Amino acid sequence: MLICGLPTPEQRGEASVSFFPRIFICDTHHHHGSSSSPAPAAPPSLCFPGFSKKKPKRLAYPDRAYSESYNSERSSINRLERSGSYSPTATLTSKAEKLSFSTDSESWPDQTVNEAREVPVLRRSATTREKSIPKTPDEKSPGGGSKKWGGYGWGLGKKEKEKEKERERDMTQNLSRQTTSTRPPNYQSPQRSNSHRTQTSESINYINPLPPHMRSGMRSGDHSRSNTFRSQNSKNSNETAASSSRRLPRPQLYPSESSSTLVGSAYERKVNDVDSFKGRPDTSERLEALRELMLKDTLDYYIIPSEDAHGSEYVGVNDKRREWISAFTGSAGVAVVSKTSAYLITDSRYWVQAEQELDGHWNLIRAGDHDGPRDWIDWLVDRVKDARLGIDARMIAHDKATGLNSSLQTKGSKLIYPPQNLVDLIWRDKPARSKAPIFRHSTKYAGVSADKKLAKVKRWISEQSPSVPSYSKSEPKPSQKQVATLLSNLSSIAYLLNLRGDDIPFNPVFHAYLYISADKTILFIEPAKVTDEIDAYLQSLSVERKDYNDLWSFLRRKEWGEGKIILSPSTSYAISLMLTSFRYTILPSYVDEMKSIKNEVELEGMRNAYLKDGAAWVRWQAWLENKMSTGYDITEYEAAWRLTEFRREQEGYRGLAYSNISGSGPNAALPHYTPRKGSARAIDRDTPYLNDSGGQYVDGTCDTTRTIHFGRPTNEQCEAFTRVLQGHIAIDSALFPEGTSGKSLDVLARKALWKDGLNYMHGTGHGFGAYLNVHEGPQGFSSDVPLAPGHVLTNEPGFYAEGKFGIRLESALAVHRVQTKGNFNGDIWLGFERLTCVPIQTKMVKDSMLSKDEKQWLKEHNKLCYERLEPLIRGDKRALKWLKREGDRGIGLAPALAGGVSIDWD
Repeated sequence: MLICGLPTPEQRGEASVSFFPRIFICDTHHHHGSSSSPAPAAPPSLCFPGFSKKKPKRLAYPDRAYSESYNSERSSINRLERSGSYSPTATLTSKAEKLSFSTDSESWPDQTVNEAREVPVLRRSATTREKSIPKTPDEKSPGGGSKKWGGYGWGLGKKEKEKEKERERDMTQNLSRQTTSTRPPNYQSPQRSNSHRTQTSESINYINPLPPHMRSGMRSGDHSRSNTFRSQNSKNSNETAASSSRRLPRPQLYPSESSSTLVGSAYERKVNDVDSFKGRPDTSERLEALRELMLKDTLDYYIIPSEDAHGSEYVGVNDKRREWISAFTGSAGVAVVSKTSAYLITDSRYWVQAEQELDGHWNLIRAGDHDGPRDWIDWLVDRVKDARLGIDARMIAHDKATGLNSSLQTKGSKLIYPPQNLVDLIWRDKPARSKAPIFRHSTKYAGVSADKKLAKVKRWISEQSPSVPSYSKSEPKPSQKQVATLLSNLSSIAYLLNLRGDDIPFNPVFHAYLYISADKTILFIEPAKVTDEIDAYLQSLSVERKDYNDLWSFLRRKEWGEGKIILSPSTSYAISLMLTSFRYTILPSYVDEMKSIKNEVELEGMRNAYLKDGAAWVRWQAWLENKMSTGYDITEYEAAWRLTEFRREQEGYRGLAYSNISGSGPNAALPHYTPRKGSARAIDRDTPYLNDSGGQYVDGTCDTTRTIHFGRPTNEQCEAFTRVLQGHIAIDSALFPEGTSGKSLDVLARKALWKDGLNYMHGTGHGFGAYLNVHEGPQGFSSDVPLAPGHVLTNEPGFYAEGKFGIRLESALAVHRVQTKGNFNGDIWLGFERLTCVPIQTKMVKDSMLSKDEKQWLKEHNKLCYERLEPLIRGDKRALKWLKREGDRGIGLAPALAGGVSIDWD
């Protein structure tokens, strides 16, 4: 247990040095061989300056010198800062953009409440008070500022406030006249849930309508203030919009020159989509309204899948029907509503989350449990008999629908397809579909032009055999030939045309359908998404454009002529129903196969993307460890949010690849836990902290997980971490002959865990895209598809002790050929290239459990991270020092010394 330690250089106000250890007092009498041996004498009392029983510190903004030293080229007006506070309980936001963190206590001494009331009071220009604390003449300055408190402008005079309002009004008018400009979007800092509060504290949320570059040097009501210290007199003051607690509308966002889409708007929408349905709403009225519609259509059950009409795993906010009807926010699960009950079927990743989010009107069905159903189809077929089951045919894939229909027929039941989605009919405030413009993805990053990709698909169509009976000897009829293919998968359409969009959070795709034949290519898309530039680009590819909803009349009227259209098994069943079985052929998606094999340009882009993401990760982890070691309380939400800020500074950053998974303690045991601003717990020092996140870059999509500890881990935690690490190393080091599937290698990741009777319920890894979706097939460690050079996939074994802690290590791998000593049977041998460049913390690793090769792998990985990332973070001395330490440090914790003292030199 940590009971004392040397003060940090920052606490002493001195320069940072590296030779101060942290000293721990440990219980060592259990390790003595003989009970008769006298216990060592107790060490003398350790008393160091800078240590007290103060409450934990909270974050404030900024460490200006640190942020400017890292990137002096960026103007200071693009950074979020907080000016000095006279009290440890007061913060002040003056600017928005790049964040750094510091504490008021580094510059200002702690004060009692009585002392704090004697200092000058901050008079906000947008706030009027009934009373003010009088000041002595020697404390006043001509501009209303206090000389005693460093001239921070605590007491702006009336004239100054009037002038400031005029400047704001003039700037607002000038802003409205501007037509084009590259401005960064406005972001809100997280509210500090661990800040000190008093009974008179109030929370103020205000967003200035002016962009950051227009607010430089201003002292107006744009402060995002939380838990400010307020006197009894100020509690009853008359407040304007700036000082009230109500949230004002978000400011206008501006287009970025980095692409032809609204990058700022994209980021804001993606962040907001994570919390699209907050709280736990009462679903009784929604269920009652749905059952009324079911009664009209004589339905016994109604099925609401998670997917949209394109089979997307992640969907736009307007397609979150299952989330709206059930209030369950997980990305996977199916809702089934009967006349009297409601059920949610989901897998083990979301069991705990579902229990927390579902109200009393819902029953959780645990798919994959040892005594439960395999999936929602298995549960439904086993339950129903002589029933009519309604479902929107657009929201279920062809292969699932046909399989479910066959199983239901044996029970005297059948699927019914109402002409309209019943949830849409009762969802009164349903958001509109995104109309964000699409934009080009340069061949510089794609590697192959769109016209070459289209030509390859057309050649593949011509090579497909006609659909004729095997016994037939006559020439195939025109109606039996394969003449075209229809794509509904959004990432496949974006990949094929080298286009990207912003319709779905975290996924740079757009809603569309793509028809391809030998002589015609048609893109079905909403016209509002197509700019003049994109229209000209599509014409250069000889791609016709039709309205998004025109697809159905195109299919119904058979506008393509004679012949069959090739569909993938995951195509919406509504398309199959519209064509009828005589007009389509089901084949595996050729475009998915093309997309999964990354070319050399895409692979090089991914290497660069993972280096940039690794640099952001290292800077963030150095920052986080520094704050945790100096007594700050950081919440899961704050940690995740700060990592995103570091990523935003990287070149080519386009947003997050998925919602940040940031969990401490029992929350880390939830594989897909996402912290929320108001309910996130503080990261504790007794359990591992897990962060699973990744950025979208113009040259690649990233997905990384690391588990770290900020205290002294227990033996249970160390053993579990070591077993997970062994599985991670086993996959990374695997060599296998060509033709081996990922599923065949899955056991390597679990073997070490199995030795201790441990396991995990999720997959070991999945494919991912090149500036596309973070989940991509068909390759993966749960897939039977053979791995091939150019495939990329993640390696992420884990272990989760429910209610206690969770551990996961994830790195990205690329499949490539390797040279072996032997060449048995002429086989081609394959291995993995590790793309992820983030050190693995060795504190929780048990040296005695690792083999010699495993130890060597761990040391080489951390040293390689230093060699590759050092050029990218030279301007950040704190991160550079942290990275070098991680590359050089040994495995495990330092052993206890005689007398019960152990030293951790970190």
